[in-house]
Amino acid sequence: MSRKVVRTSKFRHVFGQALKADQCYDDIRISQMTWDSNFCSVNPKFVAMIVDASGGGAFIVLPLSKTGRIDMSLPTVCGHTGPVLDIEFCPHNDNIIASGSEDCSVMIWEIPDGGLISPLKDPVVKLEGHSKRVGILSWHPTAHNVLMSAGCDNVVILWNVARGEAVVRIDSMHTDLIYSACWNRNGSQILTSCKDKKLRVIDPRKGSVICEKDKPHEGSRPVRAVFVSDGKILTTGFSRMSERQVALWDPNNFSEPLNLQELDTSSGVLLPFFDPDTGVVYLCGKGDSSIRYFEVTDEAPYVHYLSMYSSKESQKGMGYMPKRGLEVNKCEIARFYKLHERKCEPIVMTVPRKSDLFQEDLYPDTIGPEPSVEADDWFAGKNGEPILISLKDGFVATTKNKEFKVIKSLMRGLLKQHSKPPASRSRTPPPQPTKIQAPSSLLLDWGISGLLKSRTILLAAQLTGMISNKPARISPIADTRLTLGLTSSFSMQVVNSAPAHRMSRDRTVSIQLMIVMARAA
Repeated sequence: MSRKVVRTSKFRHVFGQALKADQCYDDIRISQMTWDSNFCSVNPKFVAMIVDASGGGAFIVLPLSKTGRIDMSLPTVCGHTGPVLDIEFCPHNDNIIASGSEDCSVMIWEIPDGGLISPLKDPVVKLEGHSKRVGILSWHPTAHNVLMSAGCDNVVILWNVARGEAVVRIDSMHTDLIYSACWNRNGSQILTSCKDKKLRVIDPRKGSVICEKDKPHEGSRPVRAVFVSDGKILTTGFSRMSERQVALWDPNNFSEPLNLQELDTSSGVLLPFFDPDTGVVYLCGKGDSSIRYFEVTDEAPYVHYLSMYSSKESQKGMGYMPKRGLEVNKCEIARFYKLHERKCEPIVMTVPRKSDLFQEDLYPDTIGPEPSVEADDWFAGKNGEPILISLKDGFVATTKNKEFKVIKSLMRGLLKQHSKPPASRSRTPPPQPTKIQAPSSLLLDWGISGLLKSRTILLAAQLTGMISNKPARISPIADTRLTLGLTSSFSMQVVNSAPAHRMSRDRTVSIQLMIVMARAA
C-alpha cells in the first residue's frame, strides 16, 4: 500500500486572522458601484477607499493609524464629476494617488502628511484622453511618473504624468471591453484580458502584440490575469458551466495550460494578488467571504493549494499592502484590507514561527520605493530592474519620497492649473503663565494650622501671573486684582489678622478666588 507523501512547504501553515474591532475603520459608506475593481488602495502611510458621494465621485484617504469610528464629516477627495471606479497609490511616492472615473478623466492627487484637513477638489494633474469611463489604473513598477489607464472605449493609454501628456495610445487592438491590465516585474510588457475572450501580451512602447491566447477560459464571465514567477501568467475565469477556475500558462506555449483547477460555482470575479517574494498568490472573490491562497512553483503541478481564510461577511473590495509595510517581527507575509458595506477590516496572513529572530527565508530583498528609470528614458526604450531593499530591521525610509514634479512649461493644454493652497499661518505658542511663589514670610507666619491659607495664596499668586500674561482675556486687570485682594495691604491684613478670624478669612479668599477663576475661563 503506497503512502501519500505530503509536499513540504514553509507556507503550508499560513493562516489568516482579522484584527480586533478597535483596529478597523468603521462607519464608512463604501461605494455601491458594481464595477469589478478593488475599490481600495494601501501603502505604508495611507489607506484609500472609494465611497458613496452625491453629485459626483469621491474617495477618502486615511492615515493607517486613524482607526475606529470615522466621522461622517471627514474631508474627501471629491474633484470628479462622476463616480470614481478605480484608485491606486504611486509606488514611488506614498503621497501621490491616481483616480479614474465615469467622467472619462484620470486625476493625480497629492495627499499631505497626516491626511486631509479639508476637502480636496483640485488635482495636481488632470489627464484627459478617454472618450468613455476609465475603470483600470496601474502605475509602472520601475519607471518614475508613468501611468497606464484603460477605459470602456477599449483604449489603453500610457501617460507621462509629469508632462501631462499621453505618450502611447493603443486604440485599435482591443475590440471589446478590457477586463484587466497589468505590468510584468520590470515593466517591459503589459498583460490584458478582454471581453473578446483573448489574452494578450503587449509591447507597451511599440503598441504591438507579442503573443495572445484565445479563450483561456470557456465561460463568458470576466477573466483576470497577472504575471507570476519566470514570466508565467496566472488567470482566473469561468468554465462553460459557470464554475470558477484558476489556470497557469506559459507564454512561450499557449496551446495548453500548465495547470487548470476548478474551485466552486460562485458568480463573483476572482481578484488575484501575487507576491513575487514568496510565490504565493491570493484569490479574493468579490461578494465572497473567503480568501484562497496557492503557492506557485517551478515543478509540476506548478499551482499548489495551501489553505483558505473564511469569515462571515462578504467583501465588496480588497486592498493589498506592499511588502515594505508589513510587520516582519510578527512573521507577517501579507496584509489585506477587506471592505464591508460600512467598514474596512485588516486581515493579516502569518507564518507561525517560534523564534523571535528575523526570518530570512520569509523575507528576501523586496521591491523598494525608489524608481530605477525616469519616464522620458523609459519611453525612449530604456528598461530598469526593480531596486530591492532589505526588511531585516523593518522598512525605514533612508531617502525622502521621490519628489513629484510637474513640468508646467511642457503641458499641451492637458494640465489643469490649480490654485496654490494658502500658506499655513504660523501660530505663535501662547505664553506660559509665570509661576510665582508666595512670600515665605507669609507661610512661616501662619504655621502648620494655616495650610489652607498657604495653598490659597499659592493659587492666587499663580493666577496673578496668568492675568499679567493674558490681558486680552481678563479685563480690567486692576479691578480683578482688587476683587481678589492680592494687594500688599490685603496680604498684610491677612497675616496680621486675629486667630479667631482666620477661618472666616480663608473662606472669603477661597470664594473670591473661585469667582475670578470662573471669569478667567
